[in-house]
Amino acid sequence: MIYCPLCTQPLRLMPHDAVQRLSCPDNDCGFVFWDNPVPVVVGIVETPKGVVLAHNKAWPAGLFSLISGFLESAETPQAAIERETTEELGLITHNTALIGFYPLPEQNQLIIAFHLRADGTITLNEELDAFKTIPSRQLGDYDFGPLTLTRRLIDDWLAA
Repeated sequence: MIYCPLCTQPLRLMPHDAVQRLSCPDNDCGFVFWDNPVPVVVGIVETPKGVVLAHNKAWPAGLFSLISGFLESAETPQAAIERETTEELGLITHNTALIGFYPLPEQNQLIIAFHLRADGTITLNEELDAFKTIPSRQLGDYDFGPLTLTRRLIDDWLAA
């Protein structure tokens, strides 16, 4: 962001609450770019056969993770993960429970994690090209590679 979206003045780094933030130098405008994190939902989707891990077409080969997505306007986080699960896997969800919140500062995101149960036949949407179903008792040993937050989330869920 280079210019103020309200008055078009060039933005400058200025102190706000002891943090340097991009701000409009025009005192009458007062715009501050807070750069708030984007909320993202992640779900440990458990079916009768185990937890579903999916491969996104854009990812490196062999990298599987949990179902995730962005909240839509006026949507609750619980509704968002239920919608994402249905859209991405074609499953019907129930018994959705919050696991916790996980900051992901390197992507400026706040991860809101859930465990949910799901039934039906998996039908992948256009974003995904493969899936695995791993029994929950084997998830502790599953190698998520560089996805360290996924590993932490799974470990927290297994420990609960």
